[in-house]
Amino acid sequence: MGLNLLYSNDRKGTYPDSWYAATATPLAPFAPLTGDARADVCVVGGGYTGLSAALHLADSGRSVILLEANRVGFGASGRNGGQLGSGQRMEQDGLENLLGTADAEKLWQLAEDAKDLVKSLITRHDIDCHLKPGIAHACFSKGEVDHEHRYVEHLQNRYGYQEITALDHDGLQAICPSPAYVGGSLDMGAAHLHPLKYALGLARAAAAAGVRICEGSEVLNIDEGKQIRLRTAAGEVVADQLVLACNGYLGGLNRRVAARVMPINNFIAATAPLGAETARVLARDVAVADSKFVVNYFRLSHDGRLLFGGGESYGYRFPSDIAATVRKPMVQIFPHLRDVKIDYAWGGTLAITMKRMPYLVRLAPNVLSASGYSGHGVGTATHAGQLMAQAIAGESDGFDTMARVPAPAFPGGTAMRSPLLALAMTWYALRDRIGV
Repeated sequence: MGLNLLYSNDRKGTYPDSWYAATATPLAPFAPLTGDARADVCVVGGGYTGLSAALHLADSGRSVILLEANRVGFGASGRNGGQLGSGQRMEQDGLENLLGTADAEKLWQLAEDAKDLVKSLITRHDIDCHLKPGIAHACFSKGEVDHEHRYVEHLQNRYGYQEITALDHDGLQAICPSPAYVGGSLDMGAAHLHPLKYALGLARAAAAAGVRICEGSEVLNIDEGKQIRLRTAAGEVVADQLVLACNGYLGGLNRRVAARVMPINNFIAATAPLGAETARVLARDVAVADSKFVVNYFRLSHDGRLLFGGGESYGYRFPSDIAATVRKPMVQIFPHLRDVKIDYAWGGTLAITMKRMPYLVRLAPNVLSASGYSGHGVGTATHAGQLMAQAIAGESDGFDTMARVPAPAFPGGTAMRSPLLALAMTWYALRDRIGV
């Protein structure tokens, strides 16, 4: 790939100018890798996946080096909407059709484990990241509401999940008084948090557990074999096991993963504090995601701003005016915010797969990879890190269940996938606009 996403939209070694970065206390920089180093496991990538894998590996007594090209939490882990959702990114009835009921039930339980893991890590490591319960799902049409209510019933009856309730028009309006929405659901087992503070908390915990974190240490080359050799600009790591946790920033490090995991960009804006206006946006402190294909997602910050995510781009460059990109969908949902001041606007690179399910794969007997969370990464990525650590320790049931989910390659290979995806997404965005 000619364009390196590690640096194409950001200043090297610095966090973006986001509300998250402005309200988190950064960790002192970790020294880059220099010279030769040896470890039981080398983890590439310092987001949720890599930090969780490293923490769990260190807790099990292994020596771990984590190589991060920029700063820990630099990528999607420090920029996302902060929603800790229930289930997998694909709905359970879709998974039942794809994989059969036994694996679909296992995947539901793994998703419940993912939420529990995030909550327990926050408690155990005393991570101050404003964790709050509740995500509402908001729908635009009666047909979508009917589908949502059937799905709520399915989760309650089939999976015994009682923390979700159906909302009629008045029920949703009592939470989110937007003229755009006509009903939906509320899941109080789901939650929302400050994603960068959570990532920094994981990094602090990993370092305390003995992980050697090396920032500013982009991996340039990997030689696989009985022992793995990883080369950076200033050093080399030899390890027995390798964990690839790069998500949208994998670049050319592994062709098999790159064919199945596509980087795309997403954008968030933080308004000025809304004061008394907050009740006209969200009457309860829950997060919201809606039913558009190009999803809108939003919540209130702990200092009373609206954090609104929306609008996507499928070239590798961020738009020149991110605030305008996000304001457009925001005003469709909240017309009265047409002239509200936007204090921060930022983009991030996440990664999707064809099935919108994460791609967990054993690339070689001693090489594991997890990525492609498709916008559902807060819980799933943290959990994928733990599942890889467990698999390295010889307990691979959870990892194997996730790895059984089919992961077709994007059509056209890595050269054509971006234009083809842009075409497909433009079609879906058009459907959103005309209400098909």
